[in-house]
Amino acid sequence: MPAVWAYFDTSVLVKRYVRETGSPRARALLRQYRFLSSAIAPLEVVSALRRRRAIGELAEKDFFAILSRIRKDRVYWELVEVSPLVLSRAEELIRETALRTLDAVHLASALVFQTASGIRVSLITADARQREAAGRWALDLVWLG
Repeated sequence: MPAVWAYFDTSVLVKRYVRETGSPRARALLRQYRFLSSAIAPLEVVSALRRRRAIGELAEKDFFAILSRIRKDRVYWELVEVSPLVLSRAEELIRETALRTLDAVHLASALVFQTASGIRVSLITADARQREAAGRWALDLVWLG
């Protein structure tokens, strides 16, 4: 397992399971770094996959195969709890930026982890709002836009 941590936003994690722009690079980064994300990431991934299934972009058998892979992959994921500290930090971020709620939870999770652990993490995202907001705080950014 890689030793260096990186914080992966759901926008990148989805690219692990479905082919879209940036998927090869997302998979390479997922092999390169230890996976860190928010406890909301699994919910967001399943929701994104479910939407794709509902509009016909993802066959039912593929949907269930991906869910099975996610269950296996989760053993390797470190998920930051959505604690009162994370929520408080997310609220501060929303007051200071144009972040949406769950994007703020992700960014707050990365910042809280970094502060608590003393480990500098890169934020890996394909979300433009997160990219803009991350530039204001002490997070290295890897852009998959």
